[in-house]
Amino acid sequence: MECCQPKGYLTYLILWILRKNSMKGAEISKELEKRRGKRPSSGTLYPPLNELKNKELIRIDEKKYYSLTSKGEIELNEACKYFCNIFYDVEDMLKFCK
Repeated sequence: MECCQPKGYLTYLILWILRKNSMKGAEISKELEKRRGKRPSSGTLYPPLNELKNKELIRIDEKKYYSLTSKGEIELNEACKYFCNIFYDVEDMLKFCK
C-alpha cells in the first residue's frame, strides 16, 4: 500500500499498547508487528519512545519496562477522543475491509 501510511499514528499506538501493561521495547515491537504486519526496526521504534519519555508521557524503569504516566493517560484519552471523532464510522470501515 503506497497511499495512506499513517506516520503520525506510531506514538498513539505506543500509548495505546501501554495503556494496560508495562512492556519492554521488544514486547512493544511484537504488538506493533501484530497490528502493522511487520516488526518495526529499532530505528523506527526507539525515537518515538524517547520522544514520549521526554514529553513525560511514558516512563522507563531500571528493568527497561516502559509504562504510561498519568500525563500519558490524559494525553491518550484526548488522542482517543480525537481519533474517534475522525473515524466515527469505523464500523462501516471494518465491514468494507472484509
